[in-house]
Amino acid sequence: MVDKVIATPQALELVALLKAKHGPELMFFQSGGCCDNSAANCYLPGEITMGAGDVYLGEIGGCPFYIGKGQYAYWKHTQLIIDVMDGHGGTFSLEGSEGKAFLTRSRVFTAQELDELEIGL
Repeated sequence: MVDKVIATPQALELVALLKAKHGPELMFFQSGGCCDNSAANCYLPGEITMGAGDVYLGEIGGCPFYIGKGQYAYWKHTQLIIDVMDGHGGTFSLEGSEGKAFLTRSRVFTAQELDELEIGL
């Protein structure tokens, strides 16, 4: 089975650091822009509430990863690849104090992967 979201080794290292500092119950939400930029943001439990308009994509580093339904409609044909860069990303994401920011890259799924995922375009 192909994953809808994956993380680079550098991103997984940062997730592990954040879990060590803040506890194991972290979660991610792919922000659609505005004050959080368009990036994967990491939250503590209760900092953000998921609802019927959010889509669960999978896990990275043992943490659930969600995206808004509207944004998923645009990105459903791609695999999200969560990476890390030096600097500051979204103001609400936990990694900001580490001088790092999660960065979302993507690649287009192959026709075979789209069939496997049962994603029609």
